[in-house]
Amino acid sequence: MRRTSFAHWPCSIARTMDLLGDWWTPLVLREAFYGVRRFDGFQQSLGVARNTLADRLRRLVDEGLLEKRPYQTEPVRHDYVLTEKGRDFYGVLMAMNAWGDRWLADEQGPPVVFRHEPCGHTSRPEVVCADCGDPMTPANTSARLGPGYPARLAGRPDVRERFGA
Repeated sequence: MRRTSFAHWPCSIARTMDLLGDWWTPLVLREAFYGVRRFDGFQQSLGVARNTLADRLRRLVDEGLLEKRPYQTEPVRHDYVLTEKGRDFYGVLMAMNAWGDRWLADEQGPPVVFRHEPCGHTSRPEVVCADCGDPMTPANTSARLGPGYPARLAGRPDVRERFGA
């Protein structure tokens, strides 16, 4: 069965989910942030089938989140290195981790904690306003149509109602 593509939806969440496509892709990215760079390292840490892993790595390279860098020529083997686009995904994974720690961790606590090296504290991510630094919550944040929202859809009653247009 072919899945619906969200690649051209006027929603960054839908487009991101289209790129991720499944549960393995964010886990591959997580491992890359943990320092895994080689195919066998990803396969060993995740226990994912080799063909599935090859497909996810290929997609992440094609989408520009990872870059292949040869480290061996006979036979050719590559490291998979995060690009700027890939490194920018860190905040998404941190937000998912914080939510999971709050709602899914057992009584022993979070399975992984993060140390903010500049200040030396174990911390957790928080979504804050880039201008004032206050936390952004559903109670104090509203969505508005941005410049990339298709004009042909902006006039629909359901869109006007959701976005106060």
